[in-house]
Amino acid sequence: MIRYKKYQVTGENSPLKGLWYARPVIEDTYDTEKLAKHMSNHNTPYSAGVIKGVLADMISCIKELILDSKNVKLDDLAIFSVGIVSKKGAASAAEFSLANNVKGLKLRARATGELSNAQINLEGQLKESSTYTVGEKTPGSGSGGSSSGGSDGDQGENPLG
Repeated sequence: MIRYKKYQVTGENSPLKGLWYARPVIEDTYDTEKLAKHMSNHNTPYSAGVIKGVLADMISCIKELILDSKNVKLDDLAIFSVGIVSKKGAASAAEFSLANNVKGLKLRARATGELSNAQINLEGQLKESSTYTVGEKTPGSGSGGSSSGGSDGDQGENPLG
């Protein structure tokens, strides 16, 4: 079950200001050790320590391959690759320079196989995380007076995807 909270866009210059959207509630983050413990509880002969070691080696290799301009596909999970974040476009190839046109690099992960966006939409179920009354001030809602239910700090996130 994917829990969500409603939130209201409050950015002064946002064309979406005042509109309400859903945002997923993330209840926990599993690091490599916690994931290994979880996996070891799924009828496997391997201990959490062995699984953690394999995962650590896998992560290291994925980083190495991505930094060598290779994509890494984990079937039914994601294709990991590097992306380039641009500052602005250049008028011509001759005018292009890394310093003026490239802001940096980013990690990209695209769903694949059984974890496609279409499959998530088929299998995922949404449930409101908590209820509240729209228009009443709630603890932690800030000075805006809206009961947004929190914002995860993603103010720049486009709620329309």
